[in-house]
Amino acid sequence: MPITVRLDVMLAKRKMTARELASRIGISEQNLSLLRSGKVRGVRFRTLEAICTELNCQPGDILELETDD
Repeated sequence: MPITVRLDVMLAKRKMTARELASRIGISEQNLSLLRSGKVRGVRFRTLEAICTELNCQPGDILELETDD
């Protein structure tokens, strides 16, 4: 049951670029790119909170658990 990162969807809904989000929350564009692609093993709650605050969303809007149905 993998977790899918839906950050690109939320960025598109908010009409915001990844570069702009990275700048606003104080992380590198490279780290944000790794998160967007799902190539990270974890994410700090502080980073998740900053992303959700900037995008005005909930963590569940960004992270989705895919079940094996």
